[in-house]
Amino acid sequence: LRVVKFRRTGESSRSDEDVISGEHEIQIEGVRTELEPVELEDGAAVPKEFANPTDDTFMVEDAVEAIGFGKFQWKLSVITGLAWASNYAMEMMILSILAPQLHCEWRLPSWQVALLTSVVFVGMMSSSTLWGNISDQYGRKTGLKISVLWTLYYGILSGFAPVYSWILVLRGLVGFGIGGVPQSVTLYAEFLPMKARAKCILLIEVFWAVGTVFEVLLAVLVMPTLGWRWLLILSALPLLLFAVLCFWLPESARYDVLSGNQEKAIATLKRIATENGAPMPLGKLVISRQEDRGKMRDLFTPHFRWTTLLLWFIWFSNAFSYYGLVLLTTEFFQAGDVCSISSRRKEVKAKCSLTCEYLTEEDYTDLLWTTLSEFPGVLVTLWIIDRIGRKKTMALSFFVFSFCSLLLFLCVGRNVLTALLFIARAFISGGFQAAYVYTPEVYPTATRALGLGTCSGMARVGALITPFIAQVMLESSVYLTLVVYSGCCLLAAVASCFLPIETKGRGLQESSHREWGQEMVGRGSHSPGVTRSNSGSQE
Repeated sequence: LRVVKFRRTGESSRSDEDVISGEHEIQIEGVRTELEPVELEDGAAVPKEFANPTDDTFMVEDAVEAIGFGKFQWKLSVITGLAWASNYAMEMMILSILAPQLHCEWRLPSWQVALLTSVVFVGMMSSSTLWGNISDQYGRKTGLKISVLWTLYYGILSGFAPVYSWILVLRGLVGFGIGGVPQSVTLYAEFLPMKARAKCILLIEVFWAVGTVFEVLLAVLVMPTLGWRWLLILSALPLLLFAVLCFWLPESARYDVLSGNQEKAIATLKRIATENGAPMPLGKLVISRQEDRGKMRDLFTPHFRWTTLLLWFIWFSNAFSYYGLVLLTTEFFQAGDVCSISSRRKEVKAKCSLTCEYLTEEDYTDLLWTTLSEFPGVLVTLWIIDRIGRKKTMALSFFVFSFCSLLLFLCVGRNVLTALLFIARAFISGGFQAAYVYTPEVYPTATRALGLGTCSGMARVGALITPFIAQVMLESSVYLTLVVYSGCCLLAAVASCFLPIETKGRGLQESSHREWGQEMVGRGSHSPGVTRSNSGSQE
């Protein structure tokens, strides 16, 4: 007889009527098994009508683990990836293409070009908390749909901006909408079984790479003929496809349970079980015991103080260097190499501070090659992250980026320049992926969202600052700009090595460090989630 038994990941309160309601049974797809008596520590036996009074109930976590990863999650991966690619990656990649175009067409000084990029990140920073509150109060799906439609609307309007001030405001509103994209990952993660979470987070990064490559290909086709206005409009249209597919998306079952809508949550779980061809628990769905939400001071307890500070700098350096390299790439390709940029800047000062060059077809081709580096970056990260660990993966990524930045000091040819930018971008994107895996693993449940949120906030600070280094400081000194990026990543590599906790091979923490140790002693060698038994023996 094959039975699915659930090990609890939380506690739930039961009424007295539930406790004394008589003999309890668990039902899984029509299979029944009577509960066995349980012995207490003093040897006394508990009558089976009172033994394990919660065993005829299950929580959303139990159902998700029992159903496992299947056809439903694959569909959800594609839809979530579409949001990540169209609403995030494409809108970010367009900044490096739009900046030099408007610099030339509207004769903008370098600080206004940099501000055009920074205002997007200002919008993202100002809205992330709002979208989180909307998703917590009205549902993940609702918050995600509103943010996507917001971005679509203002993304299209950006293509009709008549002057600089208009496009500055409209791109800031686009950034405001992009701030809600992480809710797609929240919805995604709440349908994933524990073992699939890390790999699926990296899978999302594949869609980021697809989005950036698609944006460059779109620019190659649109910019020479239709111009930047059509590029902005067409770049926003994939969001319309996602908005339509949102009707297929279910609301998070965890959210439905927390909001008191158990019937809807059960219907969602039954739908997933049917699509995956997996057993569905037939007991009563209950809410798990909720810990108090983490507070900022919890990130600075003795156990997490250094981890938090180091992670903040690591996330800052990741975004600062990644987006800086994206912006620098177009500058390097326009000049040919670093030495050409230096000589060009001197000529510019002698002529006119607003002299500029449009991106050529060769520039777009080389930009496409460097963007393709994100795919090997994902593969390398997947291969090494479980072999050498999260800390060493981040350290290696930062070190390689720093080394490639220093090699750019050499007056290399166009092909070598492209190769160095390819390698640097592959590894800095790999470092970003490793940070996305490490951060949720290192914090316990109560502070996980807070820890990840504050790290993401620091990343946006880095992204906000980097245009003034990659586009404004570059006007004064190319070499100083490269030293800033190289030095920042070298320090981030050291910070990665000094992280006090390695999370390789460790499950997600459910409580603080001390409680976690006691919890593991109580569990012995068992892992949380679902175990399967055959006539009482574990398989």
